[in-house]
This record gives sequence, C-alpha cells and structure tokens, in this order.
Amino acid sequence: MKKYIHSFIYALVCCTLAVNAFAQTAPQTDPDLNGMRAIGTPANPKVKWGWNYYMDYAGFNKLMQELAKAYPDLVKYESIGKSFQGRDMYVITVTDFKSGKPESKPAFWIDGNIHANELQGTQFAMYTAWYLAESFGKMDFVTDMLKGRTFYILPSLNPDAHENFIYKSNTTSSSRSGMMPLDDDGDGLVDEDSYDDLDGDGNIVTMRRKSPTGRYKVDPDFPGRMILAKPDEQGEYEMLGFEGIDNDGDGRVNEDNPGAYDPNRDWGWGWQPDYIQGGALFYPGTLPETKNVKKFFYSHPNIAGAQSYHNFGGMFLRPPGAEEDAMYVPQADIAVYDVIGKTGEKMIPGYKYYVLWKDLYTVYGGEIDWIGLGRGVFMFSNEINTSWRMFNKNSTENRNQNSEFEEFDKFLLLGDGYVKWKPIKHPQYGDIEIGGTKRNYIRNTPGFLLEEEGHRNMAFTMLHAYHMPKLEIIDIKTKALANGLTEVTAVVQNQRAIPTHSAHDLRFKIERPDYITLKNVQVLAGMIVENEDLGITREQKYNPQTIEIANIAGTVSGGGGGGGGFGGFGGGGNSVKVRWIVKGKADKWTVEVDSRKGGIVSKTL
Repeated sequence: MKKYIHSFIYALVCCTLAVNAFAQTAPQTDPDLNGMRAIGTPANPKVKWGWNYYMDYAGFNKLMQELAKAYPDLVKYESIGKSFQGRDMYVITVTDFKSGKPESKPAFWIDGNIHANELQGTQFAMYTAWYLAESFGKMDFVTDMLKGRTFYILPSLNPDAHENFIYKSNTTSSSRSGMMPLDDDGDGLVDEDSYDDLDGDGNIVTMRRKSPTGRYKVDPDFPGRMILAKPDEQGEYEMLGFEGIDNDGDGRVNEDNPGAYDPNRDWGWGWQPDYIQGGALFYPGTLPETKNVKKFFYSHPNIAGAQSYHNFGGMFLRPPGAEEDAMYVPQADIAVYDVIGKTGEKMIPGYKYYVLWKDLYTVYGGEIDWIGLGRGVFMFSNEINTSWRMFNKNSTENRNQNSEFEEFDKFLLLGDGYVKWKPIKHPQYGDIEIGGTKRNYIRNTPGFLLEEEGHRNMAFTMLHAYHMPKLEIIDIKTKALANGLTEVTAVVQNQRAIPTHSAHDLRFKIERPDYITLKNVQVLAGMIVENEDLGITREQKYNPQTIEIANIAGTVSGGGGGGGGFGGFGGGGNSVKVRWIVKGKADKWTVEVDSRKGGIVSKTL
C-alpha cells in the first residue's frame, strides 16, 4: 500500500511542477499585461522613440512619417503651407478614421514652438500624437477619444527659427523670432551684427572684464555665477553683455540679429503697431507661418478647443491678452475655463492657472486671442517648465538673489548646465572672460524631466479635449395626431462642459447655429420646445425640416447659455428639445444633429 501512496504523491508533485513550469513559460496573450510594463506608458510600441532629447525638423518629420506608416487608420499628415524659408509646415491629423470623417467630429488644435527657443512645444505636440496612436485599442479612454474626437497637431509653428536655435549659436532666449531678414538698427543693412560665438562651442554666453570700477563679483558659493557687490564692497568685474563683436562699427554689439520680430504678435485680434507692441511688424498677418494657421482654422470650423505650448513659468494661461478685452470673456465662458484650469493645477504640480493680461503681462495681437476671441474657441497657452520642479518648492527670493538654478545644476545636472569661465582675446574689449548658462538650460526642461512634463501637459490637453461638446440624441418619441398627422419629438443633450458655442461666439455670431434635422419624412412644421409642461413652443416657419438651434449648452452652469432651459423647459440646461409635425408615418424616423463644434450625430427610431 505504501508503494502506491508514494507513487501517487510522486505523480502529483511531478504534475504540479509541470503546471508551474507551463505557467511560468506560457506566453502572455496581451503584452500590455506583462508585469514589467510601467502603467501609463504604451508597451511594445510599434514606433519606438526616446523622449529625453529635443528633435530637429528632420527628426519630428521622421516621427510623423513613421506614425502614419505604422497606423494608417489613425494618423495622417499634410502640409498647410511653407514657412518664410520654404519649409513645409505639416499638420498631423490623429483620429479613428474608420469611425467617421475627421471633420465630422469635434476637433482639438495643438501647436508648439511659435517662439523658436521654446523647444518643449514641439516635443509635447509629437508626444501627444505618438501616445494617442500607440494607446488606441489598448486604453479605453484613448480609444473613445479617437472614435469621437479629432486632433490637429502642428509640431512647430516657427520651423525656420527652430532649426536656427538648434544648429546656430544662441542664448537661452534667442531666437524667439522667425528668420525674415530685417534692419533692426536702422542703418540700411540687414542682420549684419548678430551674436559671435567667440569660442565656437555653440553657446552664446556672457562676457566679463576685470575692472576697478566694475560692480560685480564672483559668487563665492557658485564660482560660475556673477552677483552684485554689496553697497560697501569693491566690485571686481564689469559685465559686457552676450558674446559678440561690433561687426558694423556703430559702437553697439549684437544689435541686428536675424529676424528680431515676434510671431506671437502677428495675429489679428487686438493687433497694435510695433511702437506699441514690440515685435508686431507691419500689419496683422505679415508672416506666412501665421497665415497658414489662419487658413487652416477657417477651413476646419470643427475646432472646438486649442492649446499652444510656450515656456517658461509653469502656467495655464487663458484669454484675454489685454485688460480692455476682458469684456469679451463673459462669466459663462470663465466658468468653463475654471473647470479645466483649476483641475490642471492638480495635474501638474507647480503650475498655476492664470489670466494672461492680469497675471503675466499684456499681449496685443497674440494667437491666444485670435483663436479664443476671434474664432470663439476655448484656448489655453501653457508656459512649460518652472523652477518649482527643481526641488518641489518655490523660492522666497527673486532670481537675482536665489541660487536654485545653480544648486540644481550642481546636485542633479552634475555641472552640465553652465559653461565655465574662460579667457578670450576680444578684438574690441581686449582681455575678457566668457561663461554662463548654456542655451538649452533654464528655459528648456532637462532631459530626465522631459517625458514626465510632456505626459502631464498631454494629459491636460486630453482633459480639455474631453470636455469639448459630446452630443447625444437621448430620446425620440412619436405621437399620432388627427387627420393622419404625427408629432415627432427629440431631445439632444451635450454631455460635456464646453457648449457648442461659447457665450462670446453667441454674442457676435462667429459660427452658424446647430442644425437638427428630421429625415425620411414630409415635415409640415418644426419648432423648439421652450416649456414642455406649459406647452410653449417656438415655431420655425421656414425650412421646418431643419431646426436651427443657437447653442447646446454644456454641463457647467451657464456654460455658453442660449440652448434649452431648466426644469420644465427644453430639458436640462445642457439639452434642447425639438418637435416636428409630419404627414403620415415613416418606416424609420432619423434625427441628425449637425454642429460645427459638436460634430455630426444621428439616431434612427
């Protein structure tokens, strides 16, 4: 008996070991279930890409081409025109093309790099395209978004100067401009006195010279930094500005750089001439780059939300750019902005939700107002990167007193953020020294933080895009009337915060009304139900088959207004009720809603 018991136990152990071995070696049916996958990041992407460095023009064009090839049913791209120097400006369209035409869905616009030195905008725009394509069919949220939303993404609004910043010698803040040649100093010559890279390292840093009358000294804690001497102290150095030579002999250095205008002052809303708003050039719409974007907007009225990426400061900025335009952002629209902006403060620690003119500075002729007020689209400009992210706190001292950038460089960048001071023989200043901040430090996010900040900003735009109008026909009812007539009633609801028309849009009639059409039947009368309980309707006497609705409000109180009513009215504040009187009966009652910013939806009873 013992022999049989031992044999049974031996067989059971062998079977168990075999099962365990199979469980350990059997392949996962879904690679996303692999325990090594980091949550929130696409596993085994078709297009493998690193996000800890900055792409040039060829790089982001290559990425969009690879995405379009790998995901032909999700990603397409097209040139919307040429830049000043002849580069194609490609817009990437990301949506589920199988679920409907891109123009039939509410669309979200993303652009970056209107200021050439603000490289994160290009990165985050491309990260968004990559993340959406790689996550479709794997993450329910992304799948639903691409089935019901369209994303138009312009990686660089200023591709000429983007290349200039990457491949030419620059400071941390040059060039914000485009590359159109201009005579900045009024001497009849063009771009003849630009920066001069005295040591050829690609960085335009600071020049200093020892002088008994200088008021600056070396910071004893951070030798790479210059600080003002105390009032009772003798200074050691005079500061001579950024690296450069007086190339045209006019007694000034670096006063005529390429471009030197501001593409974000070239838009039509609130434009002011250059002597009021520096960088505005000759008239609104001077630049081919901004013209290309405007034409795209005019031909894509389904754009219902927009994001433009800038740097620096960690801000979610909403319109308006000037105090005198505050009247054009009514309280109903502010309520919608508040829902998105205040949530954004939770999503990106250190970022603040601000009004552009009030909390930052006045901007005339900015893109944020042309899109937000000129087109009636809910628009944010994110100022990427903030010193808070260095040590997860805000300094109580101003920039000239605190040393957080130097400490961050010392402890976390290991000295990679600064050029050490070195002696140089200058043709005009004699013996000087040059050193200071590398051009891709301070404003541009360090590599090891770049993907995290990109993801957080992408998620903020997803929040905004989520709250674009989502229309649903929630009810269709029929009622037999006398003389062979039938009453058809439909309720259309907007399930998101953003209305189909902003309150500003409604006031100035920027976009056409929404259309609700009853198809496949002879319509004798059409009307809006203003109060169901009291039987109050408003008839549309002409073209009764297609009822014009001024607006379908969102879920936020006062979100655009003008749609239905409350209580016994056309439904909730975010719904409308319409009614038709038709002749006879139909095999199928089909109601279609056609909203420029709410998309096209239909339902058949």
